[in-house]
Amino acid sequence: MDWDYLRYIHALATGGTLARAGDILGVHQTTVLRRLDQMEEQLGVQLFERTRDGVQLTPAGETAFNEAERLSQDMDSLERKLMGQDARPVGKVRLATTDTLLSCLINPILSEFVALHPGIQLEVTTGNEVLSLSRRDTDIALRPTNEPQETLIGRRIGVIESAIYASDDYIDSHPPFDPDHPEAEAWVVPDESFSHLATNRWYRKHLKDTQPVIRCNSLYGMYSMICSGSGVGVIPCYMGDSTADLRRLSAPLKAEGTDLWLLTHQDLRQMARVRMVLEFLSEKLHERQPLIEGRSREQLEN
Repeated sequence: MDWDYLRYIHALATGGTLARAGDILGVHQTTVLRRLDQMEEQLGVQLFERTRDGVQLTPAGETAFNEAERLSQDMDSLERKLMGQDARPVGKVRLATTDTLLSCLINPILSEFVALHPGIQLEVTTGNEVLSLSRRDTDIALRPTNEPQETLIGRRIGVIESAIYASDDYIDSHPPFDPDHPEAEAWVVPDESFSHLATNRWYRKHLKDTQPVIRCNSLYGMYSMICSGSGVGVIPCYMGDSTADLRRLSAPLKAEGTDLWLLTHQDLRQMARVRMVLEFLSEKLHERQPLIEGRSREQLEN
């Protein structure tokens, strides 16, 4: 059996159509169809049911796909191990994080790094769903989570604490904030897409009968609305405390913190360029631990 057949089986099963399989493989869909016909004729079995909507695995196809999936994982593992033996501190390093951590915390760190290490090219991806390290979508992830993936290794930077903030303009045009009656304020809150946030427990307890003025599907969007004076809101202290026009209206919310982890795959930790980025980020982020944990303003005020 041609080993290349397994690539086509895997792409067809994953993509579900000839066109999507072609996109995955980087070939035209007619090439995929031709190879599928060749496979089934040579093996003497039908691997896929062909429908108007695409293709579906037959029992024989499922057996072939399971082997293709296993081999794909083995190849990914081999790639990581081989790359992990690279001792040269040059090349590309992929970093995945959230838009708020990039914009409000690590931007200056990355700028400093690339100035010091021009041989390393950083490829930064942002999003609330951080890409998978296990499948080599990225090399390093900086992610807020209280349950880091067991197959990854990393360093816990600290606890991301959050507090209530408002802009100077909002404070100047409203009565003093009363922590016993938060429902009196105009609130900017996250929508249901952020139900995973630890701070949602605080919203449910203190604002369950409050109608917010704005719901937003982006933490950075909430931050922008609060900065513009639209209302008060709960945001991470590393965002609020580093913004001159925002005032903190509460202490960090109790028991609502989220751990901040710097993670990589164990096969990549010895790669020189990955290790260099990890160590640099770890050192600089630990220096910012008071900001991350909401202690920076207290230190300035004492």
